[in-house]
Amino acid sequence: MADSLGGTRAWQVTWLPEGIRFTVGSGQSLVEAALAAGLSPARSCRNGTCRTCIARLQSGQVRYRVAWPGLSVDEHDEGLILPCVAEAQSDLVVRAGSGPG
Repeated sequence: MADSLGGTRAWQVTWLPEGIRFTVGSGQSLVEAALAAGLSPARSCRNGTCRTCIARLQSGQVRYRVAWPGLSVDEHDEGLILPCVAEAQSDLVVRAGSGPG
């Protein structure tokens, strides 16, 4: 997404439980941005099917690179996301390792 001056839009992400803040640019997945920030998020497939990276979106909005990632409707409604295929649409607070249960 470009800003009004034609630049690339960037969002701030707070990654919990570490409490580390980093920037994610448009077109960049949350896992890609976390890796660039020096974090080591759980990951495997990077296409939304293995669920290794499952996390809880505590605030903000994401969109997905794939039509429907490997989440059930209930998981989606509970705020679970797959950061490997999620792109920020606002500033975010994400709690990694917050799968179902």
